[in-house]
Amino acid sequence: MNKLDSAGHTIHFETQLSPLTEVLESGKYSKIFVFADGNTSQFCLPVFQEMLDDFTGFDLIETDPGEENKNIDFCIGIWKTLLDFGADRKCLMINLGGGVVTDLGGFVASTYKRGIDFINIPTTLLSQVDASVGGKTGIDIDNVKNMVGTFTLPQSVFIETKFLKTLPEREMLSGFAEMIKHGLIADKGYYEELKKGNYKEIEAEAIYTSVNIKNEVVTEDPHEKGLRKILNFGHTIGHAVETYSLINDKSPLTHGEAIAIGMVCEGFLSVSNNTLTGDELEDISNYILETYPSYQIKKESFGQLLEFMQSDKKNENGEIMFSLLNSIGSCAFNCRVAEADILASLNYYNALAKSPS
Repeated sequence: MNKLDSAGHTIHFETQLSPLTEVLESGKYSKIFVFADGNTSQFCLPVFQEMLDDFTGFDLIETDPGEENKNIDFCIGIWKTLLDFGADRKCLMINLGGGVVTDLGGFVASTYKRGIDFINIPTTLLSQVDASVGGKTGIDIDNVKNMVGTFTLPQSVFIETKFLKTLPEREMLSGFAEMIKHGLIADKGYYEELKKGNYKEIEAEAIYTSVNIKNEVVTEDPHEKGLRKILNFGHTIGHAVETYSLINDKSPLTHGEAIAIGMVCEGFLSVSNNTLTGDELEDISNYILETYPSYQIKKESFGQLLEFMQSDKKNENGEIMFSLLNSIGSCAFNCRVAEADILASLNYYNALAKSPS
């Protein structure tokens, strides 16, 4: 379980960054930059340096934490900082952080002087099982998530569960949603095992299973022309809810909390538009509502949520396209759904969550 070979790069597990030490000492790179946000700079950078025996041969580039900062203005600031530091095309960027850092850092690296090498060291559960794997980079434009980005593979990815000890419980719960998704779309046995476990104490083997599921899908369809779309189960509605919450709520939903809502709603759509059974939907809904806090989806927000869904990257010919479950452990993509069914799915979630309508 020490490594997983993916298309064009290697994902390392629990190596205490020893392969990275060899890279840094090879002299291959003219300069080394560590890109982090304020939180990972404070809590994770010391862990990073400890594993590298207090390595200090890098320049730190720091950004503000939060999805709201994953935009073109911050990219411009980072590009200018690289220029100020004299970064050439032979430098290396190490993205140390969660999904925002790996998405933003990967995009900056893949476009700076037409591309420099980068390495991802995901420090949150969400980024370890999802954002750091698969070669997607991206930034948000006008509240549309990942609207601009590239498919660019990192040189390598290092997954170390030691970083998870720096996380608050809510961040662990956020990442756990993507693990549930992996089981629902591809491995019923894995889903059942997750139900027996505890998101507060995730084992490295479970992370490896999630990463392996995603890696197999990405390897078959690296540019999301077909099969890779199943990784978006729960995300069409989930991203819309996440965006609405980010704009309107004093304490916005995390990515995982929003995707949990999306999986319940899109589970409902999988019954009304696909072959998921009512019993399977009940199982999924009960488990997610027991695990995640309830949220009120206000009826007056339904129209705006539909507008957000219209901007989803999977859409074709103006139609909102979904990835829906055939059964627990199997998923279909490019599923067309009527607007009335989408609204019904939001009402279904509200009824279960006992939210005011």
